Amino acid sequence: MKRNTDRLSMLEKSWLVLDAFRPTGGPLRLTEVAARCHLPKTTAFRLLTELTEIGAVARRDDGYYLGRRLFELGCIVPLERDLRHAALPFMHDLYEATHETVHLGVRDGLDVVYVEKIRGQESFALPSRVGGRLPLTCTGIGKALLAYSGPDLIEEVLGRPLRRLTQHSIVDPKHLEETLGQIQAAGLAYEREESQLGGACIAAPVFGDGMAVAALSVSVPLARFQPTRLAPAVKAAALGISRALTRGI
Repeated sequence: MKRNTDRLSMLEKSWLVLDAFRPTGGPLRLTEVAARCHLPKTTAFRLLTELTEIGAVARRDDGYYLGRRLFELGCIVPLERDLRHAALPFMHDLYEATHETVHLGVRDGLDVVYVEKIRGQESFALPSRVGGRLPLTCTGIGKALLAYSGPDLIEEVLGRPLRRLTQHSIVDPKHLEETLGQIQAAGLAYEREESQLGGACIAAPVFGDGMAVAALSVSVPLARFQPTRLAPAVKAAALGISRALTRGI
């Protein structure tokens, strides 16, 4: 569905241009940017030129990319900066204990946004990447965050059509509601082939100021998914991050 951009301010149109670079950051040609934003090519070119001048976009021979200045700003966003600082030592410990892929994610709307990832030694293809997003209901991290969110958010999610990434994704609201109750009871969320065929993960919430501000997970190929071995390590690492955040480290 084509979006009406006529009434948008220049700031809103500039953000549309930057957002068009999802999920790879580039390269994009002028025509691609204009098409993704539903903007005239002349408007897209003017915005790209101005964004290039301030370092938010970079132009190379093969097209436009997101600029380094955005990376610099992203690294100093307080919540994610402090969260990553507290979490990284525990993520490395969890990796050393499992040698599997470790994720840290936060909630943004109805999605998980991944803020850190340590790739396992024998890693397999995963749809996650730092800065990328996936539906809350299709991921271990997302379900852990959702289970410890307020009832209003849970009600909103259950009242919407549930997104499907694989044939194993939960699309029945009653099933999801029961799953969230199990997560609340156990303090752990499990995901088996719901976001990626052949993959599984265990996640645990990370708390700050009494709220679930993030979640931590270990992702493994389904063939070597051993919940009894992985669950204690994930839970201990998430608890360590929560304590670090409470101390303000």
